[in-house]
Amino acid sequence: MPDAALLQVERLSRRFAVAGQRGSQLFAVDDINFELRPGESLGLVGESGCGKSTLVRVLSRLLDTSDGRIVFAGADLAEVPARRFARHAQRPAIQMVFQDPTDSLNPRFTARDTIREPCLLLAGLTLAEADVRVDEVAAQVGLPAELLSRFPHQLSGGQKARVGIARALAPRPRLLILDEPTAALDVAVQAVVLQLLDRLRRELNLATIFVSHDLNVVRLLTDRVAVMYLGKIVEMGPSQAVFSQPAHPYTQALVSAIPGQGPRIRLMGEISSPIDPPPQVCRFASRCPAVQDRCRREAPDLRPVGAQRVACHFAGAAGRPWPHRRRWLRPGATSPSRSMPS
Repeated sequence: MPDAALLQVERLSRRFAVAGQRGSQLFAVDDINFELRPGESLGLVGESGCGKSTLVRVLSRLLDTSDGRIVFAGADLAEVPARRFARHAQRPAIQMVFQDPTDSLNPRFTARDTIREPCLLLAGLTLAEADVRVDEVAAQVGLPAELLSRFPHQLSGGQKARVGIARALAPRPRLLILDEPTAALDVAVQAVVLQLLDRLRRELNLATIFVSHDLNVVRLLTDRVAVMYLGKIVEMGPSQAVFSQPAHPYTQALVSAIPGQGPRIRLMGEISSPIDPPPQVCRFASRCPAVQDRCRREAPDLRPVGAQRVACHFAGAAGRPWPHRRRWLRPGATSPSRSMPS
């Protein structure tokens, strides 16, 4: 029997007021639903501005919700204001590894100070107990003891990344949120850090949410993947299924950007505005090569298509190939809009 869900996200939304436009709102995250079990890894992918980073900051309680529930280990954390979450009983159980290890480390703290701080503030350990825990977690992430007395400017990029990971692991979390944790590292260092994260997830049975623009990494290191577009999940399913048989036209375009995946799909048209989007229109309609009249009068819900759930009226329709597919199989074509990330 599978483990019960550790995290349940239900109809989660985050909106921001728009300066100079009274009553208008920017829908950064809109009606998100998913579950995550202990030891499971979920990847979040999509173009810059699709809402990935906002979503993980809401889940880690750095931002308040606008609507919805975040049920973690049976407690609805959305009921707790972000400013008060630091004192919540579940705060040690949800930790985050940030994108740039240099920016996320206090330049006045040694590596030991950085890793010890959450042990004292979140886990409630004594100073002696915290130092023992620092040594334990430093060994887990492969950080030599002699580096613990160094400041961030005395460490390499890979060493700073290990300090950031050790800090997140120090209070013994159950959920680790990784917001592009290797984006600021050299390619050779990225591979080592990613292997480390994958090993730690399996050894510690950590649930992880992995945000990345590197689709190959997401395919290899996650169990499931959620594809976001303008604040919404448009496709979700097992990673191998999503990458081998993408069902949503936006996912197909994303996957085509992976080297060796065949002709590159370049989407035409302009990206719709995330400010006050009409609820009855598909968010992808302005760029979709298969758009139909129905897409402009009825927004699709996530529905089962094979092993995935897809927010598209026509995905998986028997005997119905995508209309006008020749328009978007144009290697080397120049798009008037943004192309997909590499």
